[in-house]
Amino acid sequence: MTSVLYDAPGPRAKRRNIILSVVFFVLLALLVWWIYKTMDDKGQLEWALWEPFTESEAWTTYLLPGLANTLKAAALSMVIALPLGAVFGIARLSDHRWVRIPAGAVVEFFRAIPVLLLMLFANQFYSSYTDVSTEDRPLYAVVTGLVLYNASVLAEIVKAGILSLPKGQTEAAQAIGLRKGQTMTSVLLPQAVTAMLPAIVSQLVVIVKDTALGGVMIGFTELLNSRGTLAAFYATVIPSFIVVAAIYIVLNFILTSFAGWLEQRLRRSKRSTGAVLGAEKVEDLNAAEIGGSYGTGQSA
Repeated sequence: MTSVLYDAPGPRAKRRNIILSVVFFVLLALLVWWIYKTMDDKGQLEWALWEPFTESEAWTTYLLPGLANTLKAAALSMVIALPLGAVFGIARLSDHRWVRIPAGAVVEFFRAIPVLLLMLFANQFYSSYTDVSTEDRPLYAVVTGLVLYNASVLAEIVKAGILSLPKGQTEAAQAIGLRKGQTMTSVLLPQAVTAMLPAIVSQLVVIVKDTALGGVMIGFTELLNSRGTLAAFYATVIPSFIVVAAIYIVLNFILTSFAGWLEQRLRRSKRSTGAVLGAEKVEDLNAAEIGGSYGTGQSA
């Protein structure tokens, strides 16, 4: 049996795939065993190192406040960066050079600077030229750096998503008299959303993880920074890293799962042109149209 995208594997290919799968799982099991054995030999599996995470104090004093700051910085950055990136992405497609060129310069400039450097610049700016308090300054600096960098990346994603649509969509919209703004908001953007969604979600995951840079360099008390304080107090360095890594994995899994659900919902609501009709479906539609026309002619 064959597919449109690939040929179904034959008996020899199936055997090879089974062998490779078995080898992979054996190697994975060996790796897990080696990690377990190494941690056990180093005393990292002793209950005394993991016991603090079963008590409420470690969570309410360190991890949960740090997690709250991580979510706050990530949420603010997403809320600001998404519309800002969309605006700059659309501006880069403008027919007017006085709009397209400055937008492109801004996007390329901030996309070329490391996000950590943007955070450091923002922290120094708020310290020297604003009245932002010392307590709020790290949050402002982290959000500013994340917004400037990720809005530039999202602008490129929006631009690429719109350009990936067939030119016939724009021509059809112009043929029925839609203006450029109406074509963009009513025709192109709704169709490009599902195409852009995987890349957008990947960038949102990057935002969540990059909040840790603020904790390392400018003292923002996010999840990873709080882990350091907890590890210093309870002397649980490796276990604290593992627990925090698990929290990040759960956060990003929830985000990607929500994005997958949203993408399916958008496709079901037919807000995009992601579905491609096969030859049989086209013939059925043509037959239905011919039958409807014939019935109308008889009734007339």
